[in-house]
Formats: sequence, structure tokens, C-alpha cells
Amino acid sequence: PHAIRLEGDLTLGGLFPVHARGPAGVPCGAVKKEKGIHRLEAMLYALDRVNGDPRVLPNLTLGARILDTCSRDTYALEQALSFVRSLLPPAGGEGRCPDGSTPRRPPPERLVGVIGASASSVSIMV
Repeated sequence: PHAIRLEGDLTLGGLFPVHARGPAGVPCGAVKKEKGIHRLEAMLYALDRVNGDPRVLPNLTLGARILDTCSRDTYALEQALSFVRSLLPPAGGEGRCPDGSTPRRPPPERLVGVIGASASSVSIMV
């Protein structure tokens, strides 16, 4: 639920503590402006600059999948697993459309790197 996705030829992952650690039983708490939102905005700004200059990566655009760690190592690990799942090809034979046809699935994402996390405990877990 706490994610941003931008399409591109290559995808950069981002793990940022957009929210603080929540109380017991709740993974996410209040929004963290300076250590979370500002870092997220910095990544989006950098992507805009790179994608806006055709001399930097000619004929390529950078996309992003940015996830909130909620300043919690176990939650960040769950989020990071979505990076792994995005690299796997879709399983064949799963599900059917109402007309009996096989559903179209997007190709695996081309995740080339991950930026973050900001806390060592989160980075170690991820």
C-alpha cells in the first residue's frame, strides 16, 4: 500500500522511511518529512533530470518502484520481497479470464538497482 511506481525501460528501486515506526501491531506511524519525504523527492527529482536530458541516457528512460520501509526492518523486508517477485517471470497456467483465455501478464520488471535503506538495521535485513 505504501509504494510509488513509475514506468521506464530500466527500473530503480527505492527504500525510504516515509513513515515512522507505528505502535505495536501497526507497521506505520506518522509521516517523516525530512528523512523520508525529502529523500523520496530527491530520487524523483534525480530521475526527472536524467530522463529530461537525452544526452545522459539516450533512448532509455529510468523508472522507479519506491517503497516505504516505515522505519521498521521486518516491514522493509516484506516490501523488498516485492522487488524479488518483480524479477520473476509470471507463472504459466495460473488463472483464467471469464472467456476462458489466458490472462495477459506484463513481462518481468528490469530492476537494475536499489537505493536505500537509510537505517543500517533495515539495510541488513533487506
